[in-house]
Amino acid sequence: MDRTLLRYYAFTIPHVTIFAGAVFGILLLMRVNLKLALGIFSTLYGLMLTIVALIVREHFWDSRIYKLSLLAYISLFLAGIFIIYLSIFG
Repeated sequence: MDRTLLRYYAFTIPHVTIFAGAVFGILLLMRVNLKLALGIFSTLYGLMLTIVALIVREHFWDSRIYKLSLLAYISLFLAGIFIIYLSIFG
């Protein structure tokens, strides 16, 4: 089961990474504050990875790798929101 999950991640995560990286690059070209751009990137990347993980939740819920990756994706999303908050109000 873990091998199937890793193959799923191998085919989906690169697409999410390219999209979030493109958004980050566009923000930098628009001369958005670096901290704000990093926060937006982290939030978008974490959200999209969380959605990718939640799509297959029923199949891989018993896997330890799945639970750790879901925790990492949610942490990335929350870190992005925290960075955005600090760049706006800090």
